Amino acid sequence: MSAAPDPATGQTTTTGAPAAGAPTTGYAGDLTPQQAWDLLADDERAVLVDVRTAAEWRFVGGPDLAAIGRSAALVEWTTYPGGEANRAFADQVAAAGLAPGDDRPVVFLCRSGVRSVAAARAATAAGLGPAYNILAGFEGDLDAAGHRGAAGWRAAGLPWRQS
Repeated sequence: MSAAPDPATGQTTTTGAPAAGAPTTGYAGDLTPQQAWDLLADDERAVLVDVRTAAEWRFVGGPDLAAIGRSAALVEWTTYPGGEANRAFADQVAAAGLAPGDDRPVVFLCRSGVRSVAAARAATAAGLGPAYNILAGFEGDLDAAGHRGAAGWRAAGLPWRQS
């Protein structure tokens, strides 16, 4: 699997946001969108958790895992509206079938790869995982023109849908 730890650093890192090639702290590592797809396709125990808000899921769209007979768990990291921390986050992730010590890979996705890092760290602290972050998230960072979409899950050409 292409998500194996780098022999030089022992960390699973790749180029791209949030910090190109930088070692990770507090979670298993960063995966490119393609590496995340491959992990989900190859390991039936792996779980994708989309930590964006309900508004983002509805209006922007999300990963479509139907081709591999799966679906993403939708668990807000912060609530919408208001942006408050989701105090039920750990319980909602557990409801997705994850339990401390079960050694199930869990892959976190957000808009650009920031909230998902925080979620991966929280999952690791709770004994879940290995927990990974998807680099550049679903849409990536803003480009010079102030638009998203040049990086991330969608830009990688991976399956997605919009409601």
